[in-house]
Amino acid sequence: MNKRNILLKIQYDGTNYCGWQRQPEEVTVQGEIERALSILCAQEITINGCSRTDTGVHAFSQMASFIGEFAIPTENIKYALNNLVNDDIYISDVIEVDEEFHARFNCIGKKYRYEIINSVNRDPFYINRAYFVRKPLNFENMRKAAGSIVGKKDFASFQAAGSNPRETTVRTIYNLDLIEEDYPDGRKLVIEVAGDGFLYNMVRIIVGTLVDVGLGRIESSEVKDIIASCDRTKAGHTAPPQGLYLKEVYYE
Repeated sequence: MNKRNILLKIQYDGTNYCGWQRQPEEVTVQGEIERALSILCAQEITINGCSRTDTGVHAFSQMASFIGEFAIPTENIKYALNNLVNDDIYISDVIEVDEEFHARFNCIGKKYRYEIINSVNRDPFYINRAYFVRKPLNFENMRKAAGSIVGKKDFASFQAAGSNPRETTVRTIYNLDLIEEDYPDGRKLVIEVAGDGFLYNMVRIIVGTLVDVGLGRIESSEVKDIIASCDRTKAGHTAPPQGLYLKEVYYE
Protein backbone atom coordinates (compact mmCIF):
# COMPACT_ATOMS: atom_id res chain seq x y z
CA MET A 1 0.00 0.00 0.00
CA ASN A 2 1.17 3.50 -0.83
CA LYS A 3 1.20 6.37 1.62
CA ARG A 4 -1.84 8.59 1.26
CA ASN A 5 -2.43 12.12 2.51
CA ILE A 6 -6.01 12.78 3.54
CA LEU A 7 -7.65 16.13 4.32
CA LEU A 8 -10.67 16.18 6.63
CA LYS A 9 -13.25 18.94 6.91
CA ILE A 10 -14.66 18.81 10.43
CA GLN A 11 -17.59 20.35 12.28
CA TYR A 12 -17.92 20.19 16.04
CA ASP A 13 -19.61 21.57 19.12
CA GLY A 14 -16.71 22.24 21.47
CA THR A 15 -18.76 22.34 24.68
CA ASN A 16 -17.63 18.94 25.98
CA TYR A 17 -13.98 19.17 24.92
CA CYS A 18 -10.82 20.68 26.39
CA GLY A 19 -10.17 22.35 23.07
CA TRP A 20 -8.88 20.96 19.80
CA GLN A 21 -5.33 19.98 20.69
CA ARG A 22 -4.52 16.55 22.09
CA GLN A 23 -3.73 16.62 25.84
CA PRO A 24 -2.84 13.82 28.27
CA GLU A 25 -5.81 12.68 30.37
CA GLU A 26 -8.16 15.19 28.71
CA VAL A 27 -10.93 14.73 26.15
CA THR A 28 -10.14 16.83 23.06
CA VAL A 29 -11.47 16.99 19.51
CA GLN A 30 -8.13 15.99 18.00
CA GLY A 31 -7.78 13.10 20.43
CA GLU A 32 -11.28 11.81 19.68
CA ILE A 33 -10.74 11.90 15.91
CA GLU A 34 -7.31 10.27 16.20
CA ARG A 35 -8.83 7.51 18.35
CA ALA A 36 -11.47 6.82 15.69
CA LEU A 37 -9.00 7.01 12.78
CA SER A 38 -6.58 4.63 14.49
CA ILE A 39 -9.37 2.06 14.75
CA LEU A 40 -10.48 2.64 11.17
CA CYS A 41 -6.99 2.48 9.64
CA ALA A 42 -5.67 -0.25 11.99
CA GLN A 43 -2.61 1.86 12.82
CA GLU A 44 -1.66 4.81 15.01
CA ILE A 45 -2.84 7.99 13.25
CA THR A 46 -1.81 11.56 14.10
CA ILE A 47 -3.69 14.45 12.51
CA ASN A 48 -2.48 18.01 11.92
CA GLY A 49 -5.20 20.58 12.53
CA CYS A 50 -5.33 24.04 11.01
CA SER A 51 -6.50 25.82 14.16
CA ARG A 52 -5.98 24.99 17.84
CA THR A 53 -9.38 26.08 19.10
CA ASP A 54 -9.73 26.52 22.87
CA THR A 55 -12.02 24.79 25.34
CA GLY A 56 -15.66 25.51 24.46
CA VAL A 57 -14.93 26.91 20.99
CA HIS A 58 -16.85 25.43 18.04
CA ALA A 59 -16.12 24.87 14.34
CA PHE A 60 -18.14 24.88 11.15
CA SER A 61 -15.03 24.11 9.12
CA GLN A 62 -11.94 22.89 10.95
CA MET A 63 -9.41 21.32 8.55
CA ALA A 64 -6.98 18.55 9.46
CA SER A 65 -4.69 16.30 7.43
CA PHE A 66 -2.98 12.98 8.11
CA ILE A 67 -0.72 10.54 6.27
CA GLY A 68 -1.03 6.77 6.47
CA GLU A 69 -0.98 3.46 4.62
CA PHE A 70 -4.41 1.85 4.62
CA ALA A 71 -6.76 0.09 2.22
CA ILE A 72 -10.08 1.81 2.88
CA PRO A 73 -11.14 3.89 -0.17
CA THR A 74 -11.19 7.65 0.34
CA GLU A 75 -14.89 7.87 -0.51
CA ASN A 76 -15.71 5.45 2.35
CA ILE A 77 -13.74 7.24 5.07
CA LYS A 78 -16.43 9.85 5.75
CA TYR A 79 -19.19 7.35 6.45
CA ALA A 80 -16.99 4.99 8.47
CA LEU A 81 -15.37 7.74 10.53
CA ASN A 82 -18.68 9.39 11.41
CA ASN A 83 -19.84 6.05 12.82
CA LEU A 84 -16.85 6.01 15.18
CA VAL A 85 -16.63 9.59 16.51
CA ASN A 86 -18.88 11.19 19.13
CA ASP A 87 -22.15 12.69 17.94
CA ASP A 88 -20.97 16.27 18.57
CA ILE A 89 -18.25 15.82 15.92
CA TYR A 90 -19.06 15.43 12.22
CA ILE A 91 -16.70 14.84 9.30
CA SER A 92 -18.36 16.78 6.48
CA ASP A 93 -15.81 16.07 3.72
CA VAL A 94 -12.79 13.85 3.00
CA ILE A 95 -10.32 14.69 0.22
CA GLU A 96 -7.13 12.96 -0.91
CA VAL A 97 -4.39 15.59 -1.38
CA ASP A 98 -0.76 15.75 -2.51
CA GLU A 99 1.76 14.17 -0.16
CA GLU A 100 3.36 17.59 0.52
CA PHE A 101 0.10 19.18 1.65
CA HIS A 102 -0.23 20.16 5.33
CA ALA A 103 -3.53 21.47 6.75
CA ARG A 104 -1.83 24.07 8.93
CA PHE A 105 1.21 25.18 6.93
CA ASN A 106 -0.65 25.48 3.61
CA CYS A 107 -3.38 27.64 5.12
CA ILE A 108 -3.40 31.23 3.82
CA GLY A 109 -6.26 32.59 5.92
CA LYS A 110 -9.20 31.92 8.22
CA LYS A 111 -12.59 33.36 9.02
CA TYR A 112 -14.13 33.28 12.49
CA ARG A 113 -17.71 33.92 13.54
CA TYR A 114 -18.69 35.21 16.98
CA GLU A 115 -22.29 35.31 18.24
CA ILE A 116 -23.56 37.77 20.86
CA ILE A 117 -27.05 37.72 22.38
CA ASN A 118 -27.94 41.18 23.72
CA SER A 119 -30.84 40.36 26.05
CA VAL A 120 -31.76 40.57 29.73
CA ASN A 121 -32.95 36.95 29.54
CA ARG A 122 -30.83 33.82 29.37
CA ASP A 123 -31.69 31.37 26.59
CA PRO A 124 -30.73 27.81 27.64
CA PHE A 125 -30.47 26.75 23.99
CA TYR A 126 -27.72 29.33 23.37
CA ILE A 127 -25.93 29.20 26.72
CA ASN A 128 -23.00 27.17 25.32
CA ARG A 129 -23.11 28.77 21.87
CA ALA A 130 -23.20 32.55 22.39
CA TYR A 131 -22.02 35.40 24.62
CA PHE A 132 -24.91 36.87 26.63
CA VAL A 133 -24.60 40.62 27.27
CA ARG A 134 -27.45 41.91 29.43
CA LYS A 135 -26.88 45.67 29.14
CA PRO A 136 -27.87 47.39 25.84
CA LEU A 137 -25.10 47.55 23.25
CA ASN A 138 -24.64 50.46 20.85
CA PHE A 139 -24.14 48.49 17.63
CA GLU A 140 -23.42 51.62 15.57
CA ASN A 141 -20.49 52.61 17.77
CA MET A 142 -19.18 49.04 17.56
CA ARG A 143 -19.29 49.24 13.75
CA LYS A 144 -17.34 52.50 13.79
CA ALA A 145 -14.68 50.92 15.99
CA ALA A 146 -14.47 47.84 13.75
CA GLY A 147 -13.28 50.00 10.86
CA SER A 148 -10.07 50.80 12.78
CA ILE A 149 -9.19 47.11 13.05
CA VAL A 150 -9.23 46.23 9.34
CA GLY A 151 -5.88 46.22 7.54
CA LYS A 152 -2.27 45.15 8.10
CA LYS A 153 -1.25 46.16 11.62
CA ASP A 154 0.71 45.11 14.68
CA PHE A 155 -1.96 43.45 16.83
CA ALA A 156 0.13 42.96 20.00
CA SER A 157 -2.65 44.77 21.91
CA PHE A 158 -5.01 41.95 20.93
CA GLN A 159 -2.78 39.06 22.00
CA ALA A 160 -3.37 37.26 25.30
CA ALA A 161 -1.00 38.32 28.06
CA GLY A 162 1.76 35.77 28.66
CA SER A 163 1.54 34.29 25.14
CA ASN A 164 4.60 32.52 23.80
CA PRO A 165 6.87 34.92 21.87
CA ARG A 166 6.04 35.20 18.17
CA GLU A 167 8.36 36.09 15.33
CA THR A 168 5.96 38.91 14.58
CA THR A 169 2.61 40.13 15.89
CA VAL A 170 1.75 41.80 12.58
CA ARG A 171 -1.36 40.35 10.96
CA THR A 172 -3.73 41.42 8.17
CA ILE A 173 -7.48 41.60 8.82
CA TYR A 174 -9.29 41.48 5.48
CA ASN A 175 -12.85 41.95 6.69
CA LEU A 176 -14.60 42.64 9.98
CA ASP A 177 -18.38 42.56 9.60
CA LEU A 178 -21.05 43.16 12.23
CA ILE A 179 -24.36 41.62 11.24
CA GLU A 180 -27.70 41.79 13.06
CA GLU A 181 -29.69 38.57 12.87
CA ASP A 182 -33.25 37.78 13.91
CA TYR A 183 -33.66 36.86 17.56
CA PRO A 184 -37.05 36.66 19.31
CA ASP A 185 -36.08 38.06 22.71
CA GLY A 186 -33.65 40.97 22.43
CA ARG A 187 -31.03 41.42 19.70
CA LYS A 188 -28.43 39.13 18.15
CA LEU A 189 -25.14 40.43 16.78
CA VAL A 190 -22.81 38.29 14.70
CA ILE A 191 -19.20 39.41 14.25
CA GLU A 192 -17.30 37.82 11.36
CA VAL A 193 -13.58 38.45 11.00
CA ALA A 194 -11.30 37.13 8.26
CA GLY A 195 -7.52 37.45 8.17
CA ASP A 196 -4.26 35.87 7.14
CA GLY A 197 -3.67 34.64 10.69
CA PHE A 198 -4.56 35.31 14.31
CA LEU A 199 -2.63 35.62 17.56
CA TYR A 200 -3.64 33.66 20.65
CA ASN A 201 -7.11 34.83 21.79
CA MET A 202 -6.98 37.63 19.20
CA VAL A 203 -10.54 37.19 17.96
CA ARG A 204 -11.96 37.02 21.49
CA ILE A 205 -10.05 40.18 22.50
CA ILE A 206 -11.28 41.99 19.38
CA VAL A 207 -14.83 41.00 20.31
CA GLY A 208 -14.33 41.99 23.96
CA THR A 209 -12.99 45.37 22.89
CA LEU A 210 -15.96 45.95 20.57
CA VAL A 211 -18.37 44.95 23.36
CA ASP A 212 -16.67 47.44 25.67
CA VAL A 213 -17.18 50.07 22.97
CA GLY A 214 -20.85 49.07 22.73
CA LEU A 215 -21.20 49.44 26.49
CA GLY A 216 -19.54 52.87 26.49
CA ARG A 217 -16.45 51.76 28.42
CA ILE A 218 -14.19 52.54 25.43
CA GLU A 219 -14.82 55.27 22.84
CA SER A 220 -14.93 54.03 19.23
CA SER A 221 -12.28 56.62 18.34
CA GLU A 222 -9.87 55.10 20.91
CA VAL A 223 -9.49 51.74 19.15
CA LYS A 224 -6.97 53.09 16.63
CA ASP A 225 -4.75 54.30 19.50
CA ILE A 226 -5.20 51.03 21.38
CA ILE A 227 -3.78 49.13 18.39
CA ALA A 228 -0.91 51.61 17.99
CA SER A 229 0.03 51.24 21.67
CA CYS A 230 0.79 47.48 21.32
CA ASP A 231 -0.31 47.28 24.97
CA ARG A 232 -2.70 44.46 25.91
CA THR A 233 -3.83 46.32 29.06
CA LYS A 234 -5.37 49.10 26.96
CA ALA A 235 -7.64 46.79 24.95
CA GLY A 236 -10.95 45.41 26.16
CA HIS A 237 -11.75 42.17 27.97
CA THR A 238 -11.41 38.71 26.47
CA ALA A 239 -14.86 37.55 25.34
CA PRO A 240 -15.83 34.03 26.51
CA PRO A 241 -15.09 31.04 24.26
CA GLN A 242 -18.59 29.68 23.76
CA GLY A 243 -19.59 32.37 21.24
CA LEU A 244 -16.66 31.63 18.93
CA TYR A 245 -16.81 29.47 15.79
CA LEU A 246 -14.10 28.68 13.24
CA LYS A 247 -16.13 29.32 10.10
CA GLU A 248 -13.80 28.93 7.10
CA VAL A 249 -10.21 27.99 6.29
CA TYR A 250 -8.62 29.25 3.09
CA TYR A 251 -6.10 27.49 0.87
CA GLU A 252 -4.68 28.51 -2.49
